[in-house]
Amino acid sequence: MSDTALLRIGILAAGLLLIAAIFLFGRPKKKPQGRRVESAEPNSGERREPVLGEDGVTVADGRVEPGMGTEGEQAELGLGETDPGASDLGKRATQDFDKIVSLFVAARAGEQLRGEDIVVAAEKTGLVFGHMNVFHRLVEGHPERGPIFSMASIMKPGSFDMANIRAMETPAIAFFLTLPAPLTALDAWEKMLPTVQRMAELLDGVVLDDSRNALGRQRIAHIRDELRAYDRQHQAPPLTKTPRW
Repeated sequence: MSDTALLRIGILAAGLLLIAAIFLFGRPKKKPQGRRVESAEPNSGERREPVLGEDGVTVADGRVEPGMGTEGEQAELGLGETDPGASDLGKRATQDFDKIVSLFVAARAGEQLRGEDIVVAAEKTGLVFGHMNVFHRLVEGHPERGPIFSMASIMKPGSFDMANIRAMETPAIAFFLTLPAPLTALDAWEKMLPTVQRMAELLDGVVLDDSRNALGRQRIAHIRDELRAYDRQHQAPPLTKTPRW
């Protein structure tokens, strides 16, 4: 096996581990549809922002909200299987990739994101439902180029069952920018970031980075620097001029 093949296998394994990590938040406790869980603590006048910890969604004081933890359940890798006749809209032209950038929109402590609300918010932000039964942002006028980025649920199997979308609840949704993308890495990021932020506004959720901490300006700047470097490394080499003798 060549070094290139080994490198691709290593990158693929890292990507799958990242996807698997989002499922480690566990399966939430069943609640009546459409109802929000009220906090048992008195209103202190200050909103605690959650971060996604290893064992669930944890608020600022380190307390894990009930129903958001795990019970040692091992996650399966990847998204669920789709029907044979499922849409190819948003399917990547090639499965070769070497970098994944991810963000999350998490529900606030003690709450869940409801499936029908996610669908409405996705439509408002220009996402389309397609390949793998998840949502994608496509290049306007050129859907055949594949997804700029995609959005899935963190709950197994990750896809959205439209036939039962009203019964769906999830503690968070995940956004994935897989590189190379149909745009430059930085341009793709500039499409994904405002979409994620708008989804958080529409769903009254919180934007988290790939470390499951609240996304701040410093982290955003760091990601932009990384993607600029990626674009420099992957830009087409300049044409070599033939010297005249």
